[in-house]
Amino acid sequence: MMQIESQLSRLRLHGMGRSWQALLETRRQNELTLSEGLELLLQAEEQDRNNNRFERLRKNAGFRYQASIEELKFDASRGLDKGLIMTLATGEYLSKGQAVLVTGSTGCGKSFLVSSLGYQACAQGYKVAYYNFQKLLMKTKITRKEGTIYKFFETTSKTNLLIIDDFGLTHLDQQQQMDLMEIIEDRHGKASTIIASQLPVASWYDVLGEETIADAILDRLVHTAYRIELRENLRKNR
Repeated sequence: MMQIESQLSRLRLHGMGRSWQALLETRRQNELTLSEGLELLLQAEEQDRNNNRFERLRKNAGFRYQASIEELKFDASRGLDKGLIMTLATGEYLSKGQAVLVTGSTGCGKSFLVSSLGYQACAQGYKVAYYNFQKLLMKTKITRKEGTIYKFFETTSKTNLLIIDDFGLTHLDQQQQMDLMEIIEDRHGKASTIIASQLPVASWYDVLGEETIADAILDRLVHTAYRIELRENLRKNR
């Protein structure tokens, strides 16, 4: 028995090792056929690896809140449609590279909502990156100075879900417009983007500035996107 435990440990089959230890402690190992025992151990190993992958994805995403779909409070008066959220929870929009646009006043729960959608995507095995819009702009500025901007663009383009929170709090200069255009263009029709903003979508044009770039960015985001307009200020109701 000790030799089996040692071999499982050396092979880094930690899920199987814990399941095997549990069988020994409950003295169930002799009650199972070889195929039954093997199936049980393999299922434990697969679950362990899925859990580890989820934890890596969750930590790397950098969410503002550790939120889940189950924690959301659905209320039609808030503009939070349970049917729509459950549709998004399936992850179909991710496989189609569709966008989700969330708008609403300060304190209405936008960041919590988009974090929960990102958390759900991680649970489904998708790579997610969460950025406050100001920090995203800062990141592009720093990587441009370091000469790694194209590597950053490449990494971002390969991220299954990019979440941009607090969009529109500042107007963009010309370089920032071009950088945002590059990010959105690389993802268009290939990977999903979630944007949360205090401003209604109709006002985004003014934030983006230059007419041609604004047209191009919004054209790639708005037309096929899911739209969520939150109305209630949760902080005032606490």
